[in-house]
Amino acid sequence: MDMNNLITENIANPHELERMFRKDPKAFKKSFTHAWEQNPDSHVLAVWYERLNFKETAHTEKASLPQKGFLFMGILAILAGISTRIIFHFVEQQAIAPINLAFGILPFIAAYFVYNNTPKKNVLYILALLFLISGFYLNMLPLNYKDSIILVYLHLPIFLWGLIGLAFTGNEYSKGSTRLAYLKFNLEFFILYASMAISGMLLAALTLQLFRFVDLDIEEFYFRNVILFGAAALAIVAAYLVSMNLKLAKNITPYIAKIFSPLVLATLLVYLITVIWVGKNPFLDRNFLIAFNGILLGVLAVTIFSITESGTDEKKNISDYINFALIVLALIIDSVALSAIVFRLSSYGITPNRLAVLGVNILICGNLIWIMVSYMRFLQNKTGPSTIQDAVTKYLPVYALWAAFVTFTFPFIFN
Repeated sequence: MDMNNLITENIANPHELERMFRKDPKAFKKSFTHAWEQNPDSHVLAVWYERLNFKETAHTEKASLPQKGFLFMGILAILAGISTRIIFHFVEQQAIAPINLAFGILPFIAAYFVYNNTPKKNVLYILALLFLISGFYLNMLPLNYKDSIILVYLHLPIFLWGLIGLAFTGNEYSKGSTRLAYLKFNLEFFILYASMAISGMLLAALTLQLFRFVDLDIEEFYFRNVILFGAAALAIVAAYLVSMNLKLAKNITPYIAKIFSPLVLATLLVYLITVIWVGKNPFLDRNFLIAFNGILLGVLAVTIFSITESGTDEKKNISDYINFALIVLALIIDSVALSAIVFRLSSYGITPNRLAVLGVNILICGNLIWIMVSYMRFLQNKTGPSTIQDAVTKYLPVYALWAAFVTFTFPFIFN
């Protein structure tokens, strides 16, 4: 029996129609037209007609908007590539700091978000002004590697990340759901960018090898004019694809969060037990304290992204208990790190690095306590998962403000 007759015979059986569609969507759509012509008065088939053809109709009506967005993205990608190449030239001449390369990419991502979600004029003016001030300020600093200057190089990207978040959220910058969407965007962006970058590296390796076969070494030229340009332009393309709801990144991120959380928890437990066993002391070993703080930041990042991908399901599952265990473990690590930093400050005095690390650890401690309390209430059925997500999203501006404080004050405080 062909599909046409099967559709006609199962008009009164919605479950069977859905099963047939999911089994072979292309065959179903191909046969549906004939069944619809034979039964034009069927309300069930009328609903299916709209379902199968709505996207095509919507695309026809609104075709101009995606086309304009694609064209604008292309222009921004080219500008980002050219800007990055120009900035890299001055970096090579040691006229400016390498961190300036961020200004070859991040302002253009912000510009795409502003175009995609036009904010009010005051938000637009604030964004433009802060990017200009940041770029001007960075290049007014002495080009050296003192601790306070290095801290600027480390914290400025975090501040700029906050500005991109403002561009992404637009007029809804105060809404937790919009901030949550920005966090999800970041994870999807990095997954997609990494996937395309790996493909680009394979193409670059193949290209260089082909030219070597004809005794031409184009490695330096290719890096400066192709790889550098492509890496910058690719960031704009990735932002565009994620904002267009590309399913690749959106489908894989929840699984990555669920897989990595238990792996990180297990690895961290084994590592901490090993550290205690071999007798490593973060109070006396500076390098180990730095590594300890790096672990803390990694655990915090994994926990936050796991929470953002958990959705709004009221039901508790094993991932929630793993996240809670990670948060408790992170709090233990943070407590040890804080104690070690306070000890080093009291023993060896105040330095830019120690003060910056102390501030970051205090901020992280406050955030982890808020998330932990929210999680406890959720696991006790006192609140829903939205309170946990609020503990994450409402705290984001605090990190950006701290990054701004370190960036714009430390070079003067520790002159």
